[in-house]
Amino acid sequence: MTADFTLDQKRYLEGFAAGLSARGGRPTASQPQPMGPEAAHLEAQDRTVAGGGKLVDQEKWKRDEHPFDAYPRLVTQAKDNAPPKPADNFRWRYYGLFYVAPAQNSYMCRLRIPNGALDSWQFAGLAQLAEKFGGGYLHVTTRANVQIREIEPKNATNIIEAVQDLGLWSKGAGADNIRNVTGTPTAGVDPQELIDTRPYARAMHHHILNDRSLFGLPRKFNIAFDGAGTIGALEDTNDIGFQAVEVLDGHGVAPGVYFRLALGGITGHKDFARDTGVVVPPDRAVELADRILRVFIAHGDRTNRARARLKYVLDAWGFDKFLAAVEEKLGRKLLRAPSEAIAPRPRQDRAAHIGVRRQKQPGLNWIGVLLPLGRLTPAQTRGLAEIARLYGDGGLRLTVWQNVLLTGVGDEMVARALLAIEALGLAAQASPIRAGLVACTGSSGCRFAASDTKRHAAEIADFCEATAPIDTPINIHLTGCHHSCAQHYIGDIGLVGARVPINDEGDTVEGYHILVGGGFAEDAGIALELLQNVRAEDAPQAVARILRAYRRHRAEDAESFVAFARRHGTETIRRLVNLETLS
Repeated sequence: MTADFTLDQKRYLEGFAAGLSARGGRPTASQPQPMGPEAAHLEAQDRTVAGGGKLVDQEKWKRDEHPFDAYPRLVTQAKDNAPPKPADNFRWRYYGLFYVAPAQNSYMCRLRIPNGALDSWQFAGLAQLAEKFGGGYLHVTTRANVQIREIEPKNATNIIEAVQDLGLWSKGAGADNIRNVTGTPTAGVDPQELIDTRPYARAMHHHILNDRSLFGLPRKFNIAFDGAGTIGALEDTNDIGFQAVEVLDGHGVAPGVYFRLALGGITGHKDFARDTGVVVPPDRAVELADRILRVFIAHGDRTNRARARLKYVLDAWGFDKFLAAVEEKLGRKLLRAPSEAIAPRPRQDRAAHIGVRRQKQPGLNWIGVLLPLGRLTPAQTRGLAEIARLYGDGGLRLTVWQNVLLTGVGDEMVARALLAIEALGLAAQASPIRAGLVACTGSSGCRFAASDTKRHAAEIADFCEATAPIDTPINIHLTGCHHSCAQHYIGDIGLVGARVPINDEGDTVEGYHILVGGGFAEDAGIALELLQNVRAEDAPQAVARILRAYRRHRAEDAESFVAFARRHGTETIRRLVNLETLS
């Protein structure tokens, strides 16, 4: 008689053990424990139930049927052109598919593109997928990623398989998994970088894809590698942020370039990743991330989705206890370096994601192309891929600012490339307002959003460029709901969607709460609320008055908006804004 169990037998035995635990029983040596790649997750669920906790529906759905075991049913649903029920809508997110009704009666497919790096043929291939299976457009996201929208249920498996045929992935791009691993968009070509992040983002990416036990976390998880380049990766907004630093001699740590570990970023919950004092040799970063994930898997909250992120484990335990648990998993002490051992990091250039910039390779340049709020047509996508192939090194890099860089463009080819970009209806130059404008999908494609963010962002840019132009970099972020996909809390000016009351009968219209003073990198900070319940039709005028107040009252021409906002505070800015007129 074989000692191996079928999958159904394993599930039965695991459920039996969980039921016994929930009734207060103690498994004996003869009673089976959870086994296989989901064992750690099942054990965490069992401890939750045994302690009197109630698993949220998503945890029950994962336990009832692991999404990766349910693919045949997705195939059947696609053949029937049938939309998923709630449990399967959650499960299919493990394949990167989100059914977004009622905003759209269709799927959105989110990809995994480590470090946001693509070859020209892959980029062109995405255009074909958007035409063949989607709505005929692509969205570049704030995780240096791509979404394909308006995918009918009948094409659910077609899109997944076609993405893989391009050498890309969607696996684990949604639900309780580790999302797209981001990195410095100019990695490998940036004159000021300390580390080329691409090998580490790619290694982390494949480590995740090839270990099923890293799927099904208590909640979603973000990892980013920042190589100290000119354009940032917003690593301090991630659960794990690896920041390239130079450790100086004379501090008990061998001098050289390391990753400094930051933990717990989740700006939608008003928190940045905080420095742990830990530095790690780059070739051990993936191993360290793995052990952090194992601690989170065991101890993350599986009863309350709103408090299931890594931040809340850190809040409950403190960093010392958490890092001790990580060290136990590693089997060794982590390396620590005092703050005085870290050399100042090179500053980022907030305008470097748009325009022509010199690479570290002599005679070569990158060109940052503005994409209107991250949206691309298939013709534009193919055109950029062809420009990258003809005039550059064939590479394209997506950024967290919802745009794309073309790399390896020779000095003699820059003019031709710029003309070709312009012929596509795109540009490699933009006003500070439009260059720093970020918007999530909004109510046109997301059921959570209270406002049509992309349309309103364009209206804000049009109005402000005409009535309140500025001459310094500015970031204006519009997000449709509290999930903060467009990270409104880190914008100089942030707008979060709201339903604005217009009468005593409870009628509402689209609108926003407006915040000011957010920042990232060297200026990291959470924006503070300035105005409540601004109707969407009034938002352009409100933002224009804020910009005019900034220009009129900044200490000097070079004073940044974030410095202005923090110097004055919201009460003073509100008074100054109310004094501004647009006539």
